[in-house]
Amino acid sequence: MNDSTITSEVSAPYAQALMSLAKDNNLTDQVGEESSRILELLGSSDELALFLSNPLVGSEAKKGVLSQITADQVSPFVANFLMLLVDRGRIGFLEGILRQYQALLRELNQTVLAEVTSAVELSDEQKEAIKQRVIQISQARQVDLSVQVDPSLLGGLIIKVGSQVIDASLRGQLRRIGMQLGAPA
Repeated sequence: MNDSTITSEVSAPYAQALMSLAKDNNLTDQVGEESSRILELLGSSDELALFLSNPLVGSEAKKGVLSQITADQVSPFVANFLMLLVDRGRIGFLEGILRQYQALLRELNQTVLAEVTSAVELSDEQKEAIKQRVIQISQARQVDLSVQVDPSLLGGLIIKVGSQVIDASLRGQLRRIGMQLGAPA
């Protein structure tokens, strides 16, 4: 088994348990927002992710750091869940667990994730237009956008929703033209 399979096998039951508890307490959206903030913290600090996954660091040290960085940002419900992960030795899987929780939340809310790669930063109006177009295509009630900027696209954007990819980038158009020119007549 590779690392992603192991991570998935560990993350899924914890994410499902968190979802179940959040549903029972009517906190699904709040836990989703708090998990997004924690994921942002983990994404912005490689040192934090390494610290939490380091088996040589004691549980109390991990709990102390988690308490400090999440003090006013998460509910006691999520804070207790984080402490449980530390006690069970699963805090190294936190990112995978939270990503899996967000996927479960999107499924519950009939929301799709649209991964947008753009050549330039998008305005709020452009993001809203993309959301509306994705709603038309996918029949979802809501759309979460994950936007990344990649200047190598030269212009335009690429939208990925599930397994569907819409390549409206200049780089993609040039590649398609090149394939057509190279094809035998």
